[in-house]
Amino acid sequence: MIDAHTLGRLAEDLAAKYLVAIGWRVLARNVRNQYGELDIVAADVKAKDLVIVEVRCRTKNKIQDAIDSISYRKMRALLRASNEYIDAINWLGFWRIDLIAVTIDEKDNLDNWELQHVKDITR
Repeated sequence: MIDAHTLGRLAEDLAAKYLVAIGWRVLARNVRNQYGELDIVAADVKAKDLVIVEVRCRTKNKIQDAIDSISYRKMRALLRASNEYIDAINWLGFWRIDLIAVTIDEKDNLDNWELQHVKDITR
């Protein structure tokens, strides 16, 4: 049985590989500041946007899907951490927060997974 930390790391690895495959550049991972952690910071090269990517992972048949698992409290912390990061790097361009939801069939079978990418989750 895989623990939650290892499962989360796997989901972030899958998300990073997906972003590279669609032509984005992964700029940073697991960025921490006083408001929280940003899973992935990436550049959407085509749109010229900086994108903060929140990665959520769940196993199938859970009560709540990964895509629905961001609470108001989590969203508020994510916005604060993102704003802090944007200010710290003096980014003046457009930026947004995306969600990548990874659903794994079973913790014992990591070969069967599904990934959903939702752009601009703050709208």
